[in-house]
Amino acid sequence: MSGNGSRVPFDAFFLPAAGGERFCIFHPANGAPLGSVLYVHPFAEEMNKSRRMAALQARAFCRRGYNVLQIDLLGCGDSSGDFGDARWNAWNDDVALAADWLARHAEGPVHLWGLRLGALLALDHLRQAGRSFAGLLLWQPVISGAQFMTQFLRLRLGSEMLSGAAAGSGTEQLRAQLAAGRALEIAGYELTPQLASAIERLDLAALPPENVPSHWFEVNAEGKPSPGLRRAGQTWSSAGAEVELHAVRGEPFWSSVEPCECAELIGATCDTLSLAHA
Repeated sequence: MSGNGSRVPFDAFFLPAAGGERFCIFHPANGAPLGSVLYVHPFAEEMNKSRRMAALQARAFCRRGYNVLQIDLLGCGDSSGDFGDARWNAWNDDVALAADWLARHAEGPVHLWGLRLGALLALDHLRQAGRSFAGLLLWQPVISGAQFMTQFLRLRLGSEMLSGAAAGSGTEQLRAQLAAGRALEIAGYELTPQLASAIERLDLAALPPENVPSHWFEVNAEGKPSPGLRRAGQTWSSAGAEVELHAVRGEPFWSSVEPCECAELIGATCDTLSLAHA
């Protein structure tokens, strides 16, 4: 147990899992719990850049009466394995592992909270989970897995340019290497063909859940939902899914060079969860 001053106490522990252990942090709710929130972190370096915001939001949830469980997925953070060991199905299993732990150790409804690619993992898990969830809180959800992968591959191209390496033909050449079964090192992370292929197929608009209210949160300079997110939301609504878009002004903390916070996002997310429980 750790915590003092303005910090909310938490428990850090390792969960036995396939291929080793998964590092977890459990933040107990202040007072009688209203429910729990399971956090699904973003991809690669976005996870590290988002740690502070995830911790601040977890503490804010606790003050509102919610337990929060954070889990480092296989090959990420302090969990077992290297990033090159990661597979999408294994990450799905890790989310199930965390949800099972919450079911055994905490009472009340469970909400899934996902950031960036973690939002798509939360949705993909929800689609095949054998349990129900009370709601979805999606921060800056990735709209297209293929577009996301293009952006990640460009980091490799940028690194090659800075090092003076001969220019290739771009992201399509890198995709061809993956298709041929070759793993790529990108920004210090080993991207395997299996993981890349699974991410490429993801599409936010194609993952509407049934009977689970969803709230999407976007952070940008205008404080308005982007056209792409609005289109995906409209597709969900047309499919009968309950979805509400929220936008706040702020910096992209998941990709900023310098650490930054977005208090407005934290407040809006807490208010939304409180209203859902009311």
